[in-house]
Amino acid sequence: MTNTDHTPLTEPVSPREIPDAAIAMLDVEGTVVGWTHAAEQLVGYSAGEVVGRSAAHVLPPAEDALSTSAFAEQCRAQDGWSGTVTVRHRDGHVINMTLRISRLWGQDAGTRWLVSVTDVGTLSSGASNGAVRESLLAHAPVGIAVYDPQLRCTWVNDVMERHDGTPRERRFGRRLRDSLPAVEAEALEVVMRQVLESGTTMVHEYRAWSSTDRRREHAFSASFFCLQGADGTALSVCAMSVDVTGNRRARERLAILSEAGTRIGSTLEVMRTGQELADLAVPLLADHAVVDLMESVPFGLEPSARIGTTSGRRPVLRRAGVASIDLGVLELPAVREEVIHVPPTSSFGAALRTGTSHLEAVLDTHAGPWVDHDPTRAQKVRDSGIHSLMVVPIRARRCVLGLAVFGRSEEQTPFQEDDLLLAEELVTRAALSLDNALQYARQRTAALTLQRDLLPHHVGGGAALDVASRYVPADMDHGVGGDWFDVIKLSGARVALVVGDVVGHGINAAATMGRLRTAVRTLADMELPPHELLTHLDDTVRRLSEEDADAPDQAPAAVGATCLYALYDPVTRRCTMARAGHPPPAIIDPQGRITFPDMPAGAPLGLGLGLVLFESVELELPEGTLLALYTDGLVESRDDDIDVGLDRLGVALAGPGSSLEDLCSHVIETLPTQAPADDVTLLLARTRGLEAAQVASWELPNDPAAVHAARQAAACQLSEWGLGHLVATVQLIVSELVTNAIRYGGGPICLRLIQHQVLTCEVSDSNTSHPRPRQPHIIDEQGRGLFLVAQLSRRWGSRSATDGKVVWAEQDLPSRAVAV
Repeated sequence: MTNTDHTPLTEPVSPREIPDAAIAMLDVEGTVVGWTHAAEQLVGYSAGEVVGRSAAHVLPPAEDALSTSAFAEQCRAQDGWSGTVTVRHRDGHVINMTLRISRLWGQDAGTRWLVSVTDVGTLSSGASNGAVRESLLAHAPVGIAVYDPQLRCTWVNDVMERHDGTPRERRFGRRLRDSLPAVEAEALEVVMRQVLESGTTMVHEYRAWSSTDRRREHAFSASFFCLQGADGTALSVCAMSVDVTGNRRARERLAILSEAGTRIGSTLEVMRTGQELADLAVPLLADHAVVDLMESVPFGLEPSARIGTTSGRRPVLRRAGVASIDLGVLELPAVREEVIHVPPTSSFGAALRTGTSHLEAVLDTHAGPWVDHDPTRAQKVRDSGIHSLMVVPIRARRCVLGLAVFGRSEEQTPFQEDDLLLAEELVTRAALSLDNALQYARQRTAALTLQRDLLPHHVGGGAALDVASRYVPADMDHGVGGDWFDVIKLSGARVALVVGDVVGHGINAAATMGRLRTAVRTLADMELPPHELLTHLDDTVRRLSEEDADAPDQAPAAVGATCLYALYDPVTRRCTMARAGHPPPAIIDPQGRITFPDMPAGAPLGLGLGLVLFESVELELPEGTLLALYTDGLVESRDDDIDVGLDRLGVALAGPGSSLEDLCSHVIETLPTQAPADDVTLLLARTRGLEAAQVASWELPNDPAAVHAARQAAACQLSEWGLGHLVATVQLIVSELVTNAIRYGGGPICLRLIQHQVLTCEVSDSNTSHPRPRQPHIIDEQGRGLFLVAQLSRRWGSRSATDGKVVWAEQDLPSRAVAV
């Protein structure tokens, strides 16, 4: 943190840091020979009233103090004195003061005394925070020098030699440029001239090499006072300097640590956090910095080995951060993301194994185990000029996540122990961010795995739809959400399309998404219309929320969701849909015109709003119509209104004809960012219609004789379709379903056969009651019809219709018989 240039410290000094100490100079007999304006303000005596008189007459000691002669003798014996005294102001009131007396030496070996006093009453105020005053009160060594109007040194104390290494004999009659670098001396002399001209006290900081520590440049704070004669003219300027290197370095460290709080850990990405640590360290702490993480950490996995244990494997790291004051050294010793093999016997291997830092104040690049194991990189280190090195392990929860290495080349001062302490503090903060990122990565991976496992791995629209889908999880900062989609094949070649979005992010949202997807599939199997399905789903969401609320020891799950449910029938080419707080679908007709249908929005699911009414709308969709179902992450962003997102989606979907897979990819590529703040789900479906030749239907009278006619009609149609091998089975099914309709139903009866990917046999009647199969007893003569249908079919069921119900059964078809 030292600075090799010799530019003066020009940071502004707060008025609170300018000391208001009263300064007086006494000769060897105790006569006042110099007085300051601050002294006049403190005790009330002007220079004309003081200079030339004994200090005992001007500043009489308290009654219990030593006599003047005894006090003077004590000062000579101790080379000065400091303590608290009581003096009287010129107007008579008493002032408690801290007093410090320092011996000064002159060119003729004579001595003088410099007295500085400060009102104790001011020390409790904020004005006592100056670095110089704190040092005076703590009895720190204060360097004192007095300069004549030509700025030549005339008096000095012994401490000044320890500050800059210049003996006092070499100071007398000389200016500052003889003991300080030219730039520093010139800046200080400018301040001294201002003090002589104005008579005010000023503070300035400068740098010098201390005689007691030649390895490091020190910072000093100097206070300059104008000493006045009896007539008030400026006789000389007194400089009192204190070594504030520790204070300054403490401020610099606090500034760096404060900056670390905003620059390290800005994201939850481990590699980026490593680079942020390296970028902060250069040039504030080091000339070069590299951050290496254990190989598993960038993949969200915690290292298996604990501190103090060995895994038996050679440590392998991956470079996460590189920074240097010299861009040509950025490849030293490896570029970012390169794999690093660490010699176990090196200082790097020891830091990984023990979790303790290593400081090489003077780096020997020609010896050492790590040089022997990697001479090529050792040569790169030599070529870079790095002469001092710190190796700091990145530790979290008794694991070493990696290493941070700091080096100096241009800065000639080697690293010291306080540099290592600062580096360890920076690395500790980075380790906390890395550990948070690791824990988040594990949770995100679990949530993403759960999300992907719960979402359909393959979607198909049967004979009704061509479908394609995309799911893009949210970025690392926001986490995986609760988006889901589904394509559900229903009876009669119909297909249901579902898109939903659970409130919140993380594993709870993903788990709730899985529960809702299962609920929708169960409700869809009940063949409910869209608005009824959403009503039941709303009740399910509210009950799940209530159950979670009853478990106080369990983290609350995500509450609330939006959903869009659409049901497409390829026979009628009609689509029925309803939504619960979800964005409307985009519909692109075969001519490329895009619309967002005006349909009731509905309330989001699970909000507990009481009776929530959802409404279905029915649209006729020509063959080749494109349906786009999506979640709000596709069209909403922080920067743009949702209308902008809808327009962007419309333009992307209305492009020239292409496969649905390519169209999905194109839409995702139009996102403002490839790392969205919310999950993005897109489900595309292009409608197909069944040809008239694939559907056959007959109106039947409500008469037992209609059973025979239905059997004959079915047999003829199957023969026409080339499905003669199914005639016997289908005739039995038709007999049972038509018989039940005649016996238990009412009104007109309709028989319909649909040939698509399977053969569907449907019988509808006007009775809204659904059939319930039962196990007949041995002596029962009835009740075996539905049991027989179930045995002969791949699956069967019933659904509500506008004017009654439909009972259906399916048969598998050979692939060659499926109509295209």
